[in-house]
Amino acid sequence: MPLDPRSLGAALNENLTLHSTLCRREAGAFLAAVKTGEELVVACTQEKRLFTELAEQAAGAGRGATTYAPIRFVNIRETGGWSRDASQASPKMAALLAAAHLPEPEPVATVTYKSAGRLLIIGELGAAEHAAELLGEELDITLFTQGAGDTLGFGGAMQERRYPVLGGQIQSLTGWLGAFELQWLRSNPIDLDLCTRCNACLAACPENAIGLDYQIDLNACQSHRACVTACQVAGAIDFSREPEALSETFDLVLDLRATPAFTQHALPQGYLRWDGRDPKPLMQLRGLVGEFEKPRFFVYKQKLCAHSRNEKTGCTACIDVCSASAISSERSRQQIKVNPHLCVGCGTCTTVCPSGALTYAYPRASDQGVRLKTLLGTYARSGGNHAALLLHSQDGGTRLLGDLGRLAQLDRGTHGNFHEGTHGVPARVLPVALWHTSSLGLEVWLTAIAYGASQVWVLMTDEEAPQYLDAIRSQMAVAQAILTGLGYQGEHFRVLQARDARDLASLDRELQAAPAQCVSRPAGFAVQSDKRATLELALDHLMAHAPVKTDVIALPVTGSPLGALAIDKDSCTLCLSCVNACPASALQDNQDAPQLKFIEKNCVQCGLCVTTCPEKSLSLVPQLNLSPLRKEAVVINEMKPYACVRCSKPFGTLKAIEAMLGKLSGHSMFQGAALERLKMCGDCRVIDIYSAQNEIKITDL
Repeated sequence: MPLDPRSLGAALNENLTLHSTLCRREAGAFLAAVKTGEELVVACTQEKRLFTELAEQAAGAGRGATTYAPIRFVNIRETGGWSRDASQASPKMAALLAAAHLPEPEPVATVTYKSAGRLLIIGELGAAEHAAELLGEELDITLFTQGAGDTLGFGGAMQERRYPVLGGQIQSLTGWLGAFELQWLRSNPIDLDLCTRCNACLAACPENAIGLDYQIDLNACQSHRACVTACQVAGAIDFSREPEALSETFDLVLDLRATPAFTQHALPQGYLRWDGRDPKPLMQLRGLVGEFEKPRFFVYKQKLCAHSRNEKTGCTACIDVCSASAISSERSRQQIKVNPHLCVGCGTCTTVCPSGALTYAYPRASDQGVRLKTLLGTYARSGGNHAALLLHSQDGGTRLLGDLGRLAQLDRGTHGNFHEGTHGVPARVLPVALWHTSSLGLEVWLTAIAYGASQVWVLMTDEEAPQYLDAIRSQMAVAQAILTGLGYQGEHFRVLQARDARDLASLDRELQAAPAQCVSRPAGFAVQSDKRATLELALDHLMAHAPVKTDVIALPVTGSPLGALAIDKDSCTLCLSCVNACPASALQDNQDAPQLKFIEKNCVQCGLCVTTCPEKSLSLVPQLNLSPLRKEAVVINEMKPYACVRCSKPFGTLKAIEAMLGKLSGHSMFQGAALERLKMCGDCRVIDIYSAQNEIKITDL
């Protein structure tokens, strides 16, 4: 692994000292650096835990010192040094080190969970009691029986009742960590609170309709009522008891059923499933007692939302893609609602949102933009060419790249030469760890290309929901269509899929893909908090340096946030309902003349205007118009005004008034003078009503 401290230091504008065993024999140098109080960057993640412990010990040993300066870790070994072209990896290492020097993102608002450890276990009673025994005394456990059963192999209920047991028909289970609500219907004749598990009812029942969950199977019961007689002392069985709707709240839920209460990909925090074998869910439950915080990952701006207007539905992209069922529609309020407690911070909703109404809050888009600009700028200044950004998750993706680097190191021959096996992460590929791979979208990808990247790849594992893959591919198709239309050669965007180490061979082959054409001059603009503003800046730069000059680029129908409107002028009456429906001010009217204007730059292709138009005269046209007219208000339809037959003042369009006259001329209420009044402006209509001498008025009756 070649390391040149002089060239790396020149790229970072600091003096670097090369260490080979900083975590072992040279640990003193690390401790000396910690004591300076300056922020540190350690270019190895292998001994992250050890370095942190050493820093804590050094801080505790100081006089009155209890803290130490932040330490950041970056992996340049597996991602750069252990690869076939490690000798050319210095620009990548410099870029990764420069990005590691960036300050941490500013804190944002948080979401709080409070759990007192009230746990509900749902499942067959024997299995539920076994799970409760494994959890011990740390949690306040309540069981909800779903039959005695032996599906998981734990037998029926224990003779001794150690936990409260509920029974009945579950109506609903909703909520999240610290706030689950169970609603059920208690309809069984046996009251589990009164039952002493003496088993007399089981012995007395001739149909064997009572199981070791101490509930009666009413389908098997033949109404002999021998069980009632046997239970006279306890009085737990009453067939005349009316069904009772009940509800109770819990902090945690452990579900043992084959069919879970929640079916979405991202389950609510505090809800876990257990198959009777893997102990991981049980260990997780023990740690979910107390108060917890997480970032509020999103910011919602209702004014920009294109979800609904006037009870009409437009864009539903965020609702459709959310894997946590955290987003719902509130059409009556012309907005969506995001539940911050259910949100898992994947950011896919912000990626597919065409208007920027939903934005990712932590880290902010501006922070990600600085990170990408630093990576690509440092890489280029250090002599690197054709940089490819590899966006990956900070958990599964990081592990995969580490495995890929290790396999490349193991594939070396006896003389240090590589076999024809694994190549490792190429020198031109810059890994970028994200909280979630789908949290960055079209506008940031195009910005990266504008900053000088050759390609942007997204590494997806089995962590992501299936709909995320579709959403990312849809957005990439739009981004690629734009670059191809502008004449940039090659494939700039790609999704790389690898579930685990078994797929590393195919991942390795895909990472060796040929570079795509870069922009001739890197951009200098900053990523904005407004999604559309960032997209426009990226498009302007890419169009200014486009190898091919063209007028219009057709874009894919699905997922495009850019486009125009096609209008059927023959059917349009210029009622201007579409203007009121447009959330992006892409459609405008003219107060001085019957005109409909359109600003293509503002259109987010939400379809609200299409849904609202009573004549169905509008349709969406996904495209990128490269002419200057894209940013101007262009008249797409206009008509002659209709003049009042009494005062000649224009008050509508000729086509609209004629259409109204045609529809109402056969109505009994619009005959003679009444029909003629429809040809008048509002003022003349009132004057004519009060001046007419041949009509009976309500005041005459």
